[in-house]
Amino acid sequence: MSQERSASLELIVRTPPAAAGVAVRETPLLFIHGAYTAAWCWEEYFLDWFAAQGYFSYALSLSGHGGSRGRKHLDSFGIADYVDDVVEVVGALPVPPVLIGHSMGGFVVQKYLERHLAPAAVLLCSVPPQGLMSSMFGLMFQKPGMLGDLNRLMSGGRLAVDGLREAMFAQPVAAADLQRYLRKAQSESHRAIWDMTLFNLPHPSRVMRTPLQVLGAERDHLIPPSLVRMTAKTYGVDAHIFPGLGHGLMLERDWQRVAEHIRDWLAGEGL
Repeated sequence: MSQERSASLELIVRTPPAAAGVAVRETPLLFIHGAYTAAWCWEEYFLDWFAAQGYFSYALSLSGHGGSRGRKHLDSFGIADYVDDVVEVVGALPVPPVLIGHSMGGFVVQKYLERHLAPAAVLLCSVPPQGLMSSMFGLMFQKPGMLGDLNRLMSGGRLAVDGLREAMFAQPVAAADLQRYLRKAQSESHRAIWDMTLFNLPHPSRVMRTPLQVLGAERDHLIPPSLVRMTAKTYGVDAHIFPGLGHGLMLERDWQRVAEHIRDWLAGEGL
């Protein structure tokens, strides 16, 4: 286990164990977090699990997030800056990685793929290429309290425990874990949110050069299954919706179902 910094970008790393019988995979995995969080969300379960499957596994904290540069200047960063972070980390790896992006991280992956190739990419509850507008309208009419909570968090306010539970989880989660996640949650760049809403949407025809897997959660209030299916249709692939899970797939009690599905898809792609 290790934690590294690449030019002041936080990069959490897990390497395959030296135990006999673990086949080391040539292609690494790079995990990219969503809004209001950082690389730590992958450290809970996914990084160790995928390392045990033989993958060199990396989780990046985008600029202004976690232990990366620019925490005091978060609003100066847009989606293009987050894409540059990915370019920087990918360039430092010995082999181009599979990109796995959650929510805003999935949007960043799409923008990265406009100009760069990757062995494959996984979009987890990703902001769709059409942007955040549909999600925001849905929250406005169906979950106005949740939208208010997110706006407060984006502006540096604090989120209540119940608000975090409703936004991220469909399955039971320990109170101590919720408190821990809440302490790690942070504000998000207004500029990045506007980029995902109107000003820097992906060009799908350029993204489709890369093999894509599009995954969603049945009980996701932020990026509901209808938007996940819209993303999949845009890119000409099938969507897989996990029953009984919420937006925080990688932190849910049944996170391993998601991890196993990704592993099996990667195997099918020869990765």
